[in-house]
Amino acid sequence: MRVLQASSLFLTIWSASASVIERQSQGGFEDGQPIDGNGKGAPFSGGTNHALDLQNPDNLGRQSTDNGVVPNIKWSFSDSKTRILRGGWVREQVVTDLPTSKQISSAQQHLTKGSIRELHWHRVAEWGYVYAGSIVVSGVNQDGQFEVAKLAEGDIWYFPKGVGHTVQGLEDENEFLLVFDDGDFDAVGTTFNVDDWITHTPKSILAKNFGLPESVFGSVPSPNPYILNSTIDNHNVTGGNGELTGNASFAYYAKDHPLEEVPGGGGTLRIVDSSTFPIATTVAATVVTLKPGALRELHWHPNAEEWLYFHKGQGRATVFLGSAAARTFNFRAGDTGVFPDNSGHYIENTSDTEDLVWIEIYKSDRVEDISLTQWLALTPAGVVAATLKIPLDVAENLQKEKQILIQNR
Repeated sequence: MRVLQASSLFLTIWSASASVIERQSQGGFEDGQPIDGNGKGAPFSGGTNHALDLQNPDNLGRQSTDNGVVPNIKWSFSDSKTRILRGGWVREQVVTDLPTSKQISSAQQHLTKGSIRELHWHRVAEWGYVYAGSIVVSGVNQDGQFEVAKLAEGDIWYFPKGVGHTVQGLEDENEFLLVFDDGDFDAVGTTFNVDDWITHTPKSILAKNFGLPESVFGSVPSPNPYILNSTIDNHNVTGGNGELTGNASFAYYAKDHPLEEVPGGGGTLRIVDSSTFPIATTVAATVVTLKPGALRELHWHPNAEEWLYFHKGQGRATVFLGSAAARTFNFRAGDTGVFPDNSGHYIENTSDTEDLVWIEIYKSDRVEDISLTQWLALTPAGVVAATLKIPLDVAENLQKEKQILIQNR
């Protein structure tokens, strides 16, 4: 009997141990478990979103250099409420979604063929990037000058604050990124739709203002539709004080601005700021393609926080806030992020096969960055060597030119 009891106890202990060993051996960051393989961590036993854990292994404690309290700097458009309408949809990311994004808010918007984002204006500037289909944008400034521009994939528009404008889809399906130079875009008094104003103005005043019968305004929609079905308008606009062209144009055409090759050989970029798009005085941007395994070098921006939209691929970034505070985030297509003003950071493409494509946005008239390597290389080598406790010859031979996008090595 004692032999049987001992055998039974041994089997119970062995079974329990085997279960623990199996759980530990199957665990690890790549399996969505906070286990480093060196004795730290343990598997989740309570509720967790395993799909998100798999997508965000660095949030499980993978990077031993992460430290301190760093607020969340990431938001996915997939977490945003999508507003569906006749003729398209829209989903936003504003400061209530991502509190660290104080200077920039954004939206993805989709229009079907002929559909219109109704006539409106904002108290903030609007910047847009077409990534699917083609659209026509039109706007009128305070001097009665106008522009009607057809934009294709890769093209950009910018409407300064207060400029009345609209957008219409030209292909079967059209989609674009919208950026606004204020994080609190949903605040009352930010967007003004024309039909909303018309329906809240006495008809007698409308008749006097336009010189038309009151009955003309009897069918103006209320509440305003925001996006509405329509057909493509081919009318030519004439008159006023003429068409906006050259440096005053609201439109930026990618075909007129070749991609820039960078010294590090890790990809390409296109800088779109007031030096290449003069009207855009409050929103500067860079469109970046980073090759598999490549690195956007360690750097910071002296003039603004950096807001990002990840369009394709997957990557990771560590943000350094000073005072030993650093945190690593994983990003993939559809994510937005923000690096606080002057914070140090990098971006790495974690795919072996796919390019990482993203758009950087700054509330500024210029894109500015300071490269960590270049800064050290242009500082007296003895000072650098003494500070970092590295060999003098290493400090003497650091790259003096920005590498920007460094190829995998």
